[in-house]
Amino acid sequence: MRLVVLGCAGSYPSAESAASGYLVQAEDADGRTWTVLMDLGNGALGPLQRHTDPTALDAVALSHLHADHVADMVVLNVLRRYRPDGPCPPVDVWGPDGTADRLAQIAGGDPATDVDGQFTIRSWQAGVPVVVGPLTLTPVPVEHPIPAFGIRVQGPSDEDLARTVTLAYTGDTDACAGLDELATGADLLLSEAAFVEGRDDAIRGVHLTGRRAGAAAAQGGSGRLVLTHLPAWTPPDVATAEACTEYDGPIEVATPGATYVL
Repeated sequence: MRLVVLGCAGSYPSAESAASGYLVQAEDADGRTWTVLMDLGNGALGPLQRHTDPTALDAVALSHLHADHVADMVVLNVLRRYRPDGPCPPVDVWGPDGTADRLAQIAGGDPATDVDGQFTIRSWQAGVPVVVGPLTLTPVPVEHPIPAFGIRVQGPSDEDLARTVTLAYTGDTDACAGLDELATGADLLLSEAAFVEGRDDAIRGVHLTGRRAGAAAAQGGSGRLVLTHLPAWTPPDVATAEACTEYDGPIEVATPGATYVL
């Protein structure tokens, strides 16, 4: 299983990165590569095209419906609908209740961006796994101002197809029981760390700090911690230093194009 970072900027695209978007890929026993797209925020459709064929996705998994995680779904629909070879078959899009209405709202009622036909919208059910080829995605409710899920992805190791590995993606969340569940036993915890200790202490129920992300990784025994969703005003070295106070395993800050092999 591989994780590819399409975009990792928090809240809005930065000068260097699109907003949130990630690819998860794995081969099955027959050698077929399966591709799941996790989130597609502002600007992430561009790098998606550099890393895979957007018309050949096997599923899309949306953590929540803020624009920095879903805005480019509208233009993905345009790409798939109007390609010269004709419209693509619909792809399953898993997300919170209200996903279809939210995408239609972003599209502004333009018939050219109607999601019908390109996306089969399906609602997450907390704790109910979704199987996509060799990958199993389990949505875990987390704490954010709107309904939001983290996603545990289990699939075959790139080094040994017989061994199952776990990627845990927090989406956007504060510390909560769901975060602890996501981090437990994860080979790689992809955790947001938008806030900074001492700067954002008065705001709870929205985002993690590097320290809180590190604490979740340590408590859950995660094998690696990758910090993501840092807005431009959150310095990567500060987020990393905070995480190091709680977690003594490998820590990285996500960058566009980075690939992590599990």
